[in-house]
Amino acid sequence: MTIDHESVPRSSGPLSGPRRPGTGLLDRPAGAAHLRTVPPQHRSRGTVRSRLALSLALVQADVIALCSAGGIANRAFDPAAPLDPLLGVPAVLPLLLLLNLAGGLYRPRLTLSVLDELPALSARAVVATAFAVTLSGGLGGHWPDCGPASPARLTVLLGAQLLIVAVGRAVLYHLVRRIRRSRPSPVLVLGAGRLGRRVAAALRAHGEYGMRPVGFLDADPPLLPGDTDLPVLGGREALEREVRRHGVQHVIATAGAADEAETAATLRDAARLGCQVWLVPALREYGSLPAAPITGGDHLWGFPCLRLGSPAMRRPGWAAKRALDVTAAAVGLLLLAPVLVLCALAVRFDTGPGVLFRQQRTGLDGRVFTVLKFRTLRPSNEHESATRWNISQDHRMGAVGRLLRKSSLDELPQLWNVLRGDMSLVGPRPERPYFVMRFGQAYPEYADRHRVPVGLTGLAQVNGLRGDTSIEDRARFDNRYIESWSLWQDVKILCRTAALMLHPDGS
Repeated sequence: MTIDHESVPRSSGPLSGPRRPGTGLLDRPAGAAHLRTVPPQHRSRGTVRSRLALSLALVQADVIALCSAGGIANRAFDPAAPLDPLLGVPAVLPLLLLLNLAGGLYRPRLTLSVLDELPALSARAVVATAFAVTLSGGLGGHWPDCGPASPARLTVLLGAQLLIVAVGRAVLYHLVRRIRRSRPSPVLVLGAGRLGRRVAAALRAHGEYGMRPVGFLDADPPLLPGDTDLPVLGGREALEREVRRHGVQHVIATAGAADEAETAATLRDAARLGCQVWLVPALREYGSLPAAPITGGDHLWGFPCLRLGSPAMRRPGWAAKRALDVTAAAVGLLLLAPVLVLCALAVRFDTGPGVLFRQQRTGLDGRVFTVLKFRTLRPSNEHESATRWNISQDHRMGAVGRLLRKSSLDELPQLWNVLRGDMSLVGPRPERPYFVMRFGQAYPEYADRHRVPVGLTGLAQVNGLRGDTSIEDRARFDNRYIESWSLWQDVKILCRTAALMLHPDGS
């Protein structure tokens, strides 16, 4: 439940901005193009297919290695044993696949090296085998249908599995490098400075990375000697056009590309267009930071490179988030039905007919929807409802209205909006189109909040950014929530929201 009682925001002077006719989408500040969500048929699909194919091939190689190693270990200690490839694999060893998946060992990388991955593969194989030994002890020292689980058998199993995995991945990576050289993917380099040009030159000279630069994106390219024949295609406004024109699958951001806010907005746009986004920092010491598959760290011909995650709504757990929203909203409406009835009766007694207050709010991708609340004050006209920010001190509000607003009970009907899909339990706070237009003009990152559905509560609210607080800070926290989204983060925010509702003073 949102705990953000509306109040006048800091630094929110009178601003104006045009509305896109007929779309419900709001313009960005001057000079920054607002990027609509690209329909699935227009997104770059090649990079998704290639990454998925390599990931599945790696999983298949590990499965083959597990089965083959199990058969070898079984036959080595029992020559009469049948050559069933599944017989020698304990039922718990597929845990290894889950450990590898959690460790990012099935994630395609720029630099493919079995030797780099071997320590992580070995550690996870040992953990999975140790778990298998523990389970074997509970089964009387025998694998299911596989005979005694002796230390020697386990050692042979582990060694054979690692050897076959290493050989299988080496062969697979050799094939991938050949495919990359023959069919490189178009890539845009964000930043035409010295670092950007050196990265582009490295990509053109080393085809094993599978990237073919088609040009630079830079709104204000520096005047450097003509050491490259790649064109500067424009700034952020050229991104969507060039992605569609060249079928771009990768965007590499380098230091010296426009200003920080413009770079961040361009990278978000690239991710929304379906591109894989990479970041090459100017700080070379970044290369000394952990670069294991878990962190997404990589390098491109010696340049440290960080893979940025996919957009929140395209991550595997997003379906679980929606399932949580539907379940919690449905159960909440049923359990809180008596409270809803009492609130409705109190509002009817206090303000007369019309207990529900309907107001336009801006949600996902700038689409406008109608939010439901219990009426705490009857505005004099529609203009006041749409443009007045703060009513907490309005003398027209009665005791019932003040109680509902202070306790956030006036927002219980928004559970119906969650059930409908207009909102989520957790997300950026929904705001009226009038204020979205004003804040979008004042704060460049404000419009990026609408990449995900709005929510009843959010990271900004539980960090105290409610009431008379900075809109810029709220936008920063909302974007931080979107970019680091996980289902567990939603659970944490809901728990913190419940605690703040029980103790509004923070005690």
